[in-house]
Amino acid sequence: MWRAEIDGLRLSFHLAGINDQNFLMRDEQTGTYWQQISGIGVSGPLAGRRLTLVSSDELTFRQWRAENPRGTVLDDVPGFAGEYARPDWDVRMRKTPTVISYPGQGLTARDLMLGIDAFGAGRAFLVEEIRGARLVNDRAGAEPVLLVTGPDGQSIRAFRRRIRGVAAVPEFYRIEDAGSDPLAALFMDGDTGSRWNFKGCAVSGKLQGTCLEHVESIQDYWFDWRRYHPHTTVFRLVKR
Repeated sequence: MWRAEIDGLRLSFHLAGINDQNFLMRDEQTGTYWQQISGIGVSGPLAGRRLTLVSSDELTFRQWRAENPRGTVLDDVPGFAGEYARPDWDVRMRKTPTVISYPGQGLTARDLMLGIDAFGAGRAFLVEEIRGARLVNDRAGAEPVLLVTGPDGQSIRAFRRRIRGVAAVPEFYRIEDAGSDPLAALFMDGDTGSRWNFKGCAVSGKLQGTCLEHVESIQDYWFDWRRYHPHTTVFRLVKR
């Protein structure tokens, strides 16, 4: 998600084309073309500039509603109902051939990845593996990160694996009896035993009230993530 403004100029975008199966957006104010996945201007007066990233999550509605009980929802526009994607859009897309592919590492072009582009490096995680593991301690570049699957078993968030004021980098562990309460504690740190919820905040224990730093991530198909992050590394679970 990108901020529709640059240098104080509010921009209006529309879909202008496809580049390697990734959207190109064109703003009406300057005529610049922007790459959807990177937010970088690729042609026009603002070529080379980058839009400002807006923090966002990809959550199930149940999880989002539990965390935002007074949140509002963007409704469909009745006159354009026929142009919205069908509910099975993702199922159909997994069967759609791609123009480019990057075989190897046991991945297929349409595998859904969770990508992190931070700390000077790109790191990709197979979504189904993270959902299955429920919690992963890893690194993005040289920085320790934590990936956690929500109590809904679908939503995933990433955090910086450091605690403000604590020198050591902690390991985190999933709480086995966390249940499905969307606001319950899901994991604990190995140093203090404090319990943390899906928002990355300690809700009990010595560190209660402390929150981990959120790390931006995006869910994208492997071929698309790899195309625009050519030096990415890939996390894979060790099978035992």
